Amino acid sequence: MICTNKFKKISLIVIISSIIVLSLSGCTNDEDLMYDVYDNSKGYNLIEGESNSDNNLFAKDLCVTNGVDKGTENVESRVAGGALLANRMTRELKYSQNIFQKMYPASTTKILTALVCVKYANLNDTVTVSQNACNQTSDSSVCGLKPGDKITYRDLLYGLLLRSGNDAAIAIAEGMYGSQEEFAKAMNNEARIAGATHSHFVNSNGLHNDDHYTTVYDMYLIFEAALDYKLIYDIVTTSNYDAAYTDAAGNPVQQNWSNTNLYLTNQVRQPIGITVLGGKTGTTNPAGYCLVLLSRNSKNEELISIVYNADCRQNLYYLMNQILDTYGS
Repeated sequence: MICTNKFKKISLIVIISSIIVLSLSGCTNDEDLMYDVYDNSKGYNLIEGESNSDNNLFAKDLCVTNGVDKGTENVESRVAGGALLANRMTRELKYSQNIFQKMYPASTTKILTALVCVKYANLNDTVTVSQNACNQTSDSSVCGLKPGDKITYRDLLYGLLLRSGNDAAIAIAEGMYGSQEEFAKAMNNEARIAGATHSHFVNSNGLHNDDHYTTVYDMYLIFEAALDYKLIYDIVTTSNYDAAYTDAAGNPVQQNWSNTNLYLTNQVRQPIGITVLGGKTGTTNPAGYCLVLLSRNSKNEELISIVYNADCRQNLYYLMNQILDTYGS
């Protein structure tokens, strides 16, 4: 695996295998969390074939890979569907596991939602929260918005990335483009700009849809693009945020939103020599347990690490720690 400072077109050979996700560390298996592979690998430029002019994936200052798994023999890779560790300083991909395989991103989708918002919205503009944004199921992750609440895009971004609010995600989409469907068009365009051409998004919150998918490598590209914006960097590295806005009657509302990342709430130990800065979690039954992470090693080098489709939350952090311990220095 090498890095390049020139655009390249690369034909990739991916051997797609069936993976049996085994339970470690006392995980419970609520249901089979396996994912589907691409229906047409050639169509996604994953096997040798005609090059796609839209697939200029590898740009300046991005890690480039031939798609072959690397380092999986030294960690308990079988507890997750895919993973990656990239050094942002050296531009080396230190660990890779099924990084071009189709997977469901769950709430890590909200990284792209935030990117579209920061890039195209006036962050000080106020959004009026709709009833639709608040129509969430009882088990949905929300930041407690009510119909008629008036809140800025800036505060919505904190609710989106810290609390992982599905209500905030819909409020952003409706405020900017009028609907989830129109916002998703902007998401897909922004993903293509980032080079994430093996992905397709249909909503701003990551709730499951068979046509809403990405790859580990695509999410790496999206996260890299998002981190170029200081506000996103600041939010994903924040543990808590005090939001202030008004309700439908104009009364002040205050809420405290905590990060769903267990590293930032000190519920999971950080690997020795690694400082976890922040990131984004995601969980659905089809997606499994997902985490996109930004860290710094003892050499002051920033790292992006991703684990997708872990079989339980405990193993999500277990494998992430193993990858950081083994390949993060």
